[in-house]
Amino acid sequence: MTEHTAPTRPTAVEDTTLARRTLGVPALVFLIIAASAPLTVLAGGATASFAVTAEIGVPVGYLLLGVILVFFALGYGRMSTYVQNAGAFYAYVTAGLGTRIGIGSSFLALVTYNAMQVGLYGVFGFTASSIVNDLFGLEVAWWICALVGWVIVGALGVNRIDLSAKVLAVIVLLEFLVVIVVSVLSLSTSPEGISAAPLQLENWFNGSLGAILAFGIAAFMGFESGAIYSEEAKNPERSVARATYIAVSIIAVFYAFSAWAFAVGIGPSQIVAQSQEWGPDLLFIFLDGHLPALLVNLAAVLFMTSIIAAMVAFHNAAARYFFSLGRARVLPQILGRTGASNGAPVAGSLTQSVIGVVFILIFAVAGVGSDFGPLFPVMTMFPWLTNAAGFGLVLLLCLTSVAIMRYFNRDPQQHPLFVRTIAPLISAVGLGIIAVLIMFNFDVMIDSDAFSPLVVVLPGVIVGAGILGLIWGEYLRTRRPELYASVSGADIG
Repeated sequence: MTEHTAPTRPTAVEDTTLARRTLGVPALVFLIIAASAPLTVLAGGATASFAVTAEIGVPVGYLLLGVILVFFALGYGRMSTYVQNAGAFYAYVTAGLGTRIGIGSSFLALVTYNAMQVGLYGVFGFTASSIVNDLFGLEVAWWICALVGWVIVGALGVNRIDLSAKVLAVIVLLEFLVVIVVSVLSLSTSPEGISAAPLQLENWFNGSLGAILAFGIAAFMGFESGAIYSEEAKNPERSVARATYIAVSIIAVFYAFSAWAFAVGIGPSQIVAQSQEWGPDLLFIFLDGHLPALLVNLAAVLFMTSIIAAMVAFHNAAARYFFSLGRARVLPQILGRTGASNGAPVAGSLTQSVIGVVFILIFAVAGVGSDFGPLFPVMTMFPWLTNAAGFGLVLLLCLTSVAIMRYFNRDPQQHPLFVRTIAPLISAVGLGIIAVLIMFNFDVMIDSDAFSPLVVVLPGVIVGAGILGLIWGEYLRTRRPELYASVSGADIG
């Protein structure tokens, strides 16, 4: 295991090296927050949590999760000063727990990021189709809109990462503006007065806390992605950690505040019933009563672009995992090729794009004649894949916490006790509990009224990916020992 970045290679062979030193702390923060999609979280995530948990304490869930993830970020950020690799989880787990478990985590990460990215095509296709119909009176199938989004995401994926960062920065800033406007309107409206009811103990510390946390973790998906860009960051020894701390703090506080304000704007006694009746449309119905139609339509368009931002962020993460594993020859070496002129992980990006279009077409065919009608992608493709990805992320975070603890305790004199043991232990236990809660609430998360095989199949696919990785790692150890040895050597650093 080598530490810090690999030396810059000669220009003639730059096709296996990512673009160097193109991202500063602000760019990293935007890339991280884009994956969480602030407007999507408020319109879709928060209303879904209110509706499904039937509790008004949803804002507290974001704060509790933020606390757990801050403990995780302490060790994770420090780890980024020692190991920089585009396959962050994979590299960290390999450093702490060994090559075989590291390869297992890499397969788990690949399936997790691809599931999240592909699942978002479902909600994007539906949202774009609805907006086109509302604004222009045209009926366009969801899968056609999803394919348009696929082209946009794919085009950005094979270009320099700083281009994606600039596009995402604009989208994220506009998202924040809309959410701030919604929050101000909510507090100025407050039909039941400014109320602390959503924060009171009895409204979250009860039997629904597990569901609140299980749903809330999706809002933080992608917060860990700063380390994935460590090879492309300026001063990665400091910038990755800073960007991660900033992003986690913003996500936790901003989402908790905006969810609380929205509950106050609708009315604490009405937010659950209204969320159950209208779902994501509730935010736009609320705005329609307070803003001109033009601004409401603009907010709806920004909701659509926020989903694109999240898709770009997860596409970039998946592409870099493919790249890292190809470079290490754990997967076909061609995946480790980058663009000669832009340093983008072109092969990994194209691979992720192929996976995306295959799933869009599968769900398009499966949706023909479905009882769900136009809602098919939002009732199947989106919740099935993204909730499975949420489960996978929690497993990865838990495993990485253990790996970080093991890595730092090999040289305890170099690391403070709190960072090397206490913080990662707290995060490992907290994340382990959340993983169990997700399992127990998975039927609710995929909106299944009765037992569904998907409750077992979808988490099983995630766990199975990790097991397959372990088997592949054992195969490499016994049949290709020289390659296996190199994975824990220069190919990780």
